[in-house]
Amino acid sequence: MRRLIAQLARFGVVGAFGFVVDLGVFNLLRATVLSPDEVHSGPFWAKVVSTTVAIFVNWIGNRYWTFRHQRRSVAAKEGFEFVVVSLGGMVISLGCLAVSHYVLGFTSALADNVSGNVIGLGLGTAFRFWLYKVWVYHPDRVEQESARRSDPTPEAVRVPEA
Repeated sequence: MRRLIAQLARFGVVGAFGFVVDLGVFNLLRATVLSPDEVHSGPFWAKVVSTTVAIFVNWIGNRYWTFRHQRRSVAAKEGFEFVVVSLGGMVISLGCLAVSHYVLGFTSALADNVSGNVIGLGLGTAFRFWLYKVWVYHPDRVEQESARRSDPTPEAVRVPEA
């Protein structure tokens, strides 16, 4: 239990840093080149860009700090899975922003931040932590990968264990 709490704390710190990056990039873009006064779907695209930047920042933090003992040796595969899960979280956040901005008509910067960066990010964070823990960085996957690397038997010849 102590290890889970420590891991949750590290995940929170990485997430907080990613949140600052996401929030900063989103508001910078929304106030400048993707302003809703200039680009009708500007807030949506600002959120896509800001979340994409934050995904990269969070992957580095989670790979090398939060889940450092559970990361796999193949960074590309792990990174792909991390991005898939993160995109799921981004869809949740974008959904909240779209409903607020385009369906309910709450178009102020405050409303966009509350819907996309508070409600959407909160729901997306719970979704991502769960999938990172049970899929991307699951300890059994790390052990299986280590066993495959140390077993010289080709995959086609290997007999499944009973």
